[in-house]
Amino acid sequence: MNRLADFEARIGYRFRDATLLEQALTHRSYGSQHNERLEFLGDSVLGCIMAEALYARFPALSEGELTRMRAALVREEALSDAASDLGAAAAIRLGEGERARGTDIRPSILADALEAVFGAIFVDGGYAAAREVILAVYAARLERIEPQGPRKDPKTRLQEFLQGQQKSRPEYRVVQVRGAAHRQTFDVECVVAELGARATGSGTSRQRAEQQAAAALLESIGQ
Repeated sequence: MNRLADFEARIGYRFRDATLLEQALTHRSYGSQHNERLEFLGDSVLGCIMAEALYARFPALSEGELTRMRAALVREEALSDAASDLGAAAAIRLGEGERARGTDIRPSILADALEAVFGAIFVDGGYAAAREVILAVYAARLERIEPQGPRKDPKTRLQEFLQGQQKSRPEYRVVQVRGAAHRQTFDVECVVAELGARATGSGTSRQRAEQQAAAALLESIGQ
């Protein structure tokens, strides 16, 4: 199975025009037929569908509360995590210069590519098709969303704790990258030298592994 067909299987949508998917998965560093216009479209489509889903799910919430929850769902971190879960890193085309930055594709590139994919589905199959795919991709995240506000992520909580203790920022380093290119697992170590504390975490992207490592370190120091 080629990379496009594999990605179609992961998102549960088969394109009538495969060139749209190819463009959606092409970063501007690769060539002129890149994904920025589709990303622009996908951003609006995603925002509309998340607004619709939240409106139906939380009938008692105010406009401000719904807006805050939508922002949490469409921010870069949520998009890059979803893209990682779908194995998008193996399907994205990058220029040599961007590839040379390292084995872990930047979260912003993953997030932009997924928005572009949503835009491409909208162009290829219409609103209903885009809605079906987006709601499937976001199903677990919609179930977890909390009206009272999302809890701060482990990296933020660790940094705020250390700042309160007047300690230096934690250091994160990749210990190992395992698996095939389209299904990599990152092992990351988090170190707080001043506390003599260290912990490791694993994830399908460096960012997710860092969050796991930070959570493990917080637990190890009783936080």
